[in-house]
Amino acid sequence: MSQVAALPRVAASGRTRRRVGYYLTTYALLVSGAVVFTLPFFWMVSMALKPSDQIFVFPPVWLPDPPRWENFSDGWTKYFPFTQFLFNTVIITGNNVLANLVSCTLVAYGFARLRTPEKGVLFTLVLATMMVPEQVTMIPIYWLFSKVGWVNTFMPLMVPSWFGYPFFIFLLRQFFLTLPRDLDDAARIDGCSTWGILYRILLPLSKPALAAVAIFAFIRNWNSFLYPLIYLNDMEKYTLQLGLNMYRGQYYTEFHLMMAVALLVLVPVIVVFFVAQKYFIQGIALTGLKG
Repeated sequence: MSQVAALPRVAASGRTRRRVGYYLTTYALLVSGAVVFTLPFFWMVSMALKPSDQIFVFPPVWLPDPPRWENFSDGWTKYFPFTQFLFNTVIITGNNVLANLVSCTLVAYGFARLRTPEKGVLFTLVLATMMVPEQVTMIPIYWLFSKVGWVNTFMPLMVPSWFGYPFFIFLLRQFFLTLPRDLDDAARIDGCSTWGILYRILLPLSKPALAAVAIFAFIRNWNSFLYPLIYLNDMEKYTLQLGLNMYRGQYYTEFHLMMAVALLVLVPVIVVFFVAQKYFIQGIALTGLKG
């Protein structure tokens, strides 16, 4: 009888050991992944604080001795006008975030809520544009903008955002579909117009999805390098990414100053993500619950 009574305790002990082993394995993998992904950032910070003679030594110097905090001020002001680059980047990024929110919200609302003929076909065409590589349309679009005299201006970098972005339209449309249509019907009974339903009912409930779109749009435009490189020629119109590229010298590169400025450029992206990560994760998690 004593052996039979001990069986449940043995089974429970086995389950406990398996659970502990599962959690230990999971956390070991998570910590290992965190170290792998954090190591390049740590090395970037280390290089930003090093004097130039400690960058390529072997064995590598992980902790600068002494740290040179003046690398940040020197990198920002010594060679290039990064304050002007920051101003240009803020203008372009701010416009494009607002433009994406407005244009993509309107299009997604139409696809999700309005009853129109061939709506599915039009939505399929919008998604199909995501399959076209940007390199295919780059030359025709450049030719178009050159004909209207927009080369070497901010217009090619700002105007297209007011016409929507397929991925953001898809994300917002999927989120709108998760909201019950009974809300629309109740609002119409109370005399609310189509615009009123969007403004008074759907948008207040869509803060997570809108935050996700805003973060994606901010990162996409803040880190944009190729299109400013194509369309901007004058240094006073350069963005931060083009300014960083100018540190890549033909014969010599001051990596400690480049890493210092790159770290400063990266700070707004990190701040925006951590401030809005709750809405960002919630928006991504809720999008796609309904097709």
